[in-house]
Amino acid sequence: MKFEDIEVEDVDFEAMLEESFKKAESKSDLVKGTIVKIDEKDNLAVVDIGGGRDANLSLDEIKDEEGNNLFNVNDEIEVVTLGRGKVSYKAAQSRAAINEFISEYDAEQEYIIEGTVTKKNKGGYVVEVDGLEFFMPRTLSYLSSKVDPVGKKVKAIIVKVDKDKGSVVVSRKELIERDKAKTEEIVSALLESKEPVVGTVKKITSYGMFVDVGGMDGLVHYSQISHKGPVNPAKYFSEGDEVNVVALDYDKKKRHLSLSIKDANPDPWADIDSIIGVGDTVTATVSNIEPYGVFVDLGEDLEAFLHVSEISWDKNVKHPKDYLENGQEINVEVIEVDKEGRRLRVSLKNLLPKPMDAFASEFKVGDTVKGAVTSITDFGAFVKVGPVEGLLHNQEVSWDKSKNAKSELKVGDEVEVKIIKIDRDAEKVSLSKKALEDSPVRAFAQNHKNGSIVTGTVKDKKDFGVFIQLEDNVDALIRTEDLHPLKFDEVEKGQEIKGVISFIDANNDRIRVSVRRLERQEEREAMEKLNLEQDDSMTLGDAFGDAFKK
Repeated sequence: MKFEDIEVEDVDFEAMLEESFKKAESKSDLVKGTIVKIDEKDNLAVVDIGGGRDANLSLDEIKDEEGNNLFNVNDEIEVVTLGRGKVSYKAAQSRAAINEFISEYDAEQEYIIEGTVTKKNKGGYVVEVDGLEFFMPRTLSYLSSKVDPVGKKVKAIIVKVDKDKGSVVVSRKELIERDKAKTEEIVSALLESKEPVVGTVKKITSYGMFVDVGGMDGLVHYSQISHKGPVNPAKYFSEGDEVNVVALDYDKKKRHLSLSIKDANPDPWADIDSIIGVGDTVTATVSNIEPYGVFVDLGEDLEAFLHVSEISWDKNVKHPKDYLENGQEINVEVIEVDKEGRRLRVSLKNLLPKPMDAFASEFKVGDTVKGAVTSITDFGAFVKVGPVEGLLHNQEVSWDKSKNAKSELKVGDEVEVKIIKIDRDAEKVSLSKKALEDSPVRAFAQNHKNGSIVTGTVKDKKDFGVFIQLEDNVDALIRTEDLHPLKFDEVEKGQEIKGVISFIDANNDRIRVSVRRLERQEEREAMEKLNLEQDDSMTLGDAFGDAFKK
């Protein structure tokens, strides 16, 4: 029963008890009788109780567990008269048992009983214990009239024994008040001292655990177990474990004692600087694995977080469980100590060999290597070469600028590439697929040079100039200032433009063309032609004159 069910009234206990005894005496007399008839059909025995009176006894009361009758016709039997021509053999047995109990009762000793409430009346309840029936007055029951206790178990203490009347009175109220007094004494001592005491774990739940301190149970909430923060108590304790606790608070109404384990132990964060620092290498135990990282126990009631990005130099870690398991001991490096936030971050990969160091010792710029495509992005593809991933930029996929990583490759493809750059500081490797093929610009440069007149088709316009296509996969840039006498706004895609190569770099796939220089170039070429054709006797004026006439 809960203490909320308690109902205490001012009742004249002595008067109520005497009335109960009178009723018991008037309705229940212990007599000896003789069985004169057994009627199996009606399931009863007829008992001669003297004075010319017969009474009925249910056969169920005198049958054994197998259904056999314990008595026969003419057998003497002790019964209790119930009135209205009925008697009870079991009531007589109970009366005999209680009389035997009373005869052996020692008033100097304390008797605490635990039984089941079997009956109730206006005055109180009958509590049965191993066949014995004790009376518990309602005012000593601490039971609410709104609750039906019949069939429920209760604990009580014997407070009165009347040998003459053969009755035993028990009180639940006294036991509860004793318990309350003991509780208040324990709580008062715990709250006043604030010193750690030893308790025993009795029950573990999802929200904390109940700990017995001096016979009283208190709750250690899961947030009060460790300085690490809220933890699952089942991971750290078992029922029966002894733990140090201190009392935090007591709710008298709910009789709820709050305890703390963490406050009974030193707070490591109070002196964290002397315990651990950034750069320290420590041994930790994996305590919890999540998709985003791993929590590790450093001891000293400290926990650190190992982010998924700090587990391996491999950038494609799908889940930490592929690398670590609960309970595993690992060495980690402390990379952050946040005293204000009470957070520690550690790294596992910092203690592992750097892939770039291994790569740089095995490969160099210009090497042709094979690798597997691990991922494809809008700007290119990442290719795993040895211990690192290199970037194959879209511009390095093919000399054909219409092709890129997404159109030409898929994850898992094995590709042959050339290493074109290794940046150890930035830990980046640049790769090229087109570098293994002949450059269209290089082939173009074998037949063209600076000053060559070319014609191209406009492919694209930018703020800084116009791109024209000279041949397949050979493009050139005409800067805005080199378009004269053409006007930038009037140039359209698909338009043919004639110009002069002003710059050609086959190694870097770059060509620039100038329209502005075309007129001067043509004049120069005309001059050279005239010089070859002119007669030695011609004067310079004659030569220009004839040229102008043409």
